[in-house]
Amino acid sequence: MSAARAIVAVLALLLAARTAVGAEATLRIGYLGLSIKHEMPNSFLDPPPADEGVQGARLGVADNATTGRFTGQGFALQEKLVNDPEAVVPALRELVAAGIRLVVVDLPASQLLEVADLPEARGTTLFNMRAPDDALRNESCRRNLLHLTPSRAMLADALAQFLAVRRWRDILLVVGPSEGDRLYAEAIRRAARKFQLRIVADKPWAYDPGARRVDTGHYGAAAEVARFTQGVPSHDIVVVADEAGDWGDEIAYRTAEPRLVAGTQGLVPANWARPHEQWGATQLQRRFRARAQRWMLPADHAAWLALRAIGEAATRSRSTDPDTVVARIRDPDFELAGFKGVPLSFRPWDGQLRQPVLLANDRTLVSVSPQPGFQHQFSELDTLGTDRPETKCRSR
Repeated sequence: MSAARAIVAVLALLLAARTAVGAEATLRIGYLGLSIKHEMPNSFLDPPPADEGVQGARLGVADNATTGRFTGQGFALQEKLVNDPEAVVPALRELVAAGIRLVVVDLPASQLLEVADLPEARGTTLFNMRAPDDALRNESCRRNLLHLTPSRAMLADALAQFLAVRRWRDILLVVGPSEGDRLYAEAIRRAARKFQLRIVADKPWAYDPGARRVDTGHYGAAAEVARFTQGVPSHDIVVVADEAGDWGDEIAYRTAEPRLVAGTQGLVPANWARPHEQWGATQLQRRFRARAQRWMLPADHAAWLALRAIGEAATRSRSTDPDTVVARIRDPDFELAGFKGVPLSFRPWDGQLRQPVLLANDRTLVSVSPQPGFQHQFSELDTLGTDRPETKCRSR
């Protein structure tokens, strides 16, 4: 009986010690997001959620906590969600002043660079889960930036590989008026050259999408698209650049000749898609829906990956020290599971997460790039986006 009591006492002491260690070994992670006002979407079917991105981070920290119960590590997420661009810098400073050195950032490229260049951010690692700008991975790269979302170059290369495999080599490129549309189109042009596709016509889109809501709006849109695509040299597919979703959906089924649509609408390259169910993705989709009461979006998956990268590095390094965790993330042998069929890892030359890109429409996962047959000396994932010999990043 005394032996039993002794065993119970020892177990109680071990449990108490483990609890104490867990309380002390808590890794605090920041989330800094700017709520951007969305324009009225093309359809009322999918209004943009107000919690896009942050819900992925919340699921990620919950997943980390599950593992942390076995490793004696705790994870806490401190959120700073602001509505005013002027409040972004003070919010980052507050997080750093609170001792947080790992921050997931949901910001446009210009403000992402602004906070990355703050003196207070020199000892802080920022995880970009929103901005796809190629400049951030090249001439405007920063040592303290890691990128979870694919670059526009990665998205364009993923689509171009698929078109090359299908031998749909002749493209009509339609470009919207926004800066994002222009940059997306530039990435498509580079990808076309890279994978030996031909852009037979490169046309700007200037039709006013507001007319769609009049009673005969669909007639006007049909007539405009037919006129726009009439007389264009023979092509296999229409690729649209409409990142805001203002007009791209109008193109399908209305072209002068029957043609498929891809790019920002139609067949869309993205890091995550609602129809994705392979490699255990259904499990992640279900857990996210149970928590957020909606489908996981690409920004949610990027934020989730940021938290999981931190959690995985903390587990493998057996540490909650931010510098140790970041060193593990940057280790060439570091790998991350992302429900995408292969291990993911960070490129040392630009801080970009290597990952497959899904090609999907609203209802079906059509393909996944890299496509079979596109080989690389080190990793097939490096056939997507800026490879080491091409990089203009000089701060790594």
